[in-house]
Amino acid sequence: MARTFDPFREMDRWFSDVARTPASAAMPMDLFRDGDVFVAKIDLPGVDPASIDIDVDDRTLTVRAQRNAETTETQKWLVRERPAGTFARQLTLGYGVALDQIAAEYNDGVLSLRIPVAEEAKPRKISVSHSGGPTQIEGSVES
Repeated sequence: MARTFDPFREMDRWFSDVARTPASAAMPMDLFRDGDVFVAKIDLPGVDPASIDIDVDDRTLTVRAQRNAETTETQKWLVRERPAGTFARQLTLGYGVALDQIAAEYNDGVLSLRIPVAEEAKPRKISVSHSGGPTQIEGSVES
């Protein structure tokens, strides 16, 4: 079966792909756990640190940042691949993190978020006391 090439359909598909800039493309992120801390590293090159806004509402952490387009009337663009504007990325946080201890740092175009695990969510050992008498476990008797 022969396929015909429709340049207009291909151009239309290309323009629709370019017009969509998902958050993951504009704000790529690495997320990992390091001991008792979750770490998110979000690439924000060319962003003014004063434009970075981080909010926590209930269990949703939202990061917003703005990258301004550098343009003048004498410029004639040949290629423009770096997205400009306001970008946002949301993370849904679990119940086992300390929301009041989240820390953020912006360095060399990378926003680092440190989200510690809450004390009550950390694993701990529970000691078992033994009185020395017979103990019934699952229907059996130990002595």
